Amino acid sequence: MAVSQSSLNLTLKIWRQAGPDQPGRFDTHEAKGIPDSASFLEMLDIVNEGIITKGGDPVVFDHDCREGICGTCSMVINGMPHGPKRGVTTCQLHMRSFRNGDTIWIEPWRAKAFPVIRDLAVDRNAFERIQQAGGYITVRTGSAPEANSVPVPKDDADASFAAAACIGCGACVAACPNASAMLFTAAKLSHFNLLPQGKPEADKRTLAMVRTMDEQGFGNCTNHYECEAYCPKLISVETIRQMNRDYRNASARETAGV
Repeated sequence: MAVSQSSLNLTLKIWRQAGPDQPGRFDTHEAKGIPDSASFLEMLDIVNEGIITKGGDPVVFDHDCREGICGTCSMVINGMPHGPKRGVTTCQLHMRSFRNGDTIWIEPWRAKAFPVIRDLAVDRNAFERIQQAGGYITVRTGSAPEANSVPVPKDDADASFAAAACIGCGACVAACPNASAMLFTAAKLSHFNLLPQGKPEADKRTLAMVRTMDEQGFGNCTNHYECEAYCPKLISVETIRQMNRDYRNASARETAGV
């Protein structure tokens, strides 16, 4: 039995900006006959085809896997990072989430640390610098051990696994009124610090990554919890509480010369 498919006619208000030092503006684009089964990025592909056909410049936006894994499909849709659906990335958002005749406002992430490259694409290298500061382990792990040879408390294993789901998309920064990167940084720290392999360098890692985060110009956390609400992987703010505890203890030991 064939599945019926509806089409939508939409008005798009898309942020267009030639570069980080150029003024930006919202341009109006009509999206006609969009299948409601299309993803949001497929809808933009259709719109870009029409723009190119008319001799215009296509809308620039980031994308890669289109499977909710890479985290590059970063855009604010009607004021919400990744759009109105909880727990999905922009590439997983389908047009059936909208109604025929809707006007959709589409913007890039808004944060000093994420300067606009062009249109909807932003430079997220600040995340890479935080990761490079300590998001790794240097201890030799060797081959995979037998599963029961390194006891790990289940709560720690579960929390580390949940934190490891972070894809570094930056929705937490875009959602936060302070443009804070604490949820991202905390997730990366919890991923390593909760496991035995990461504990020897936990203090060094925590101090380095938190200080690099501050150096990159991100704001601080004031407990709005918008980061958790718009994280496509549903990372918990509990990771931030854990990071704050780890940072306090690591700072105390550093001051004491321990």
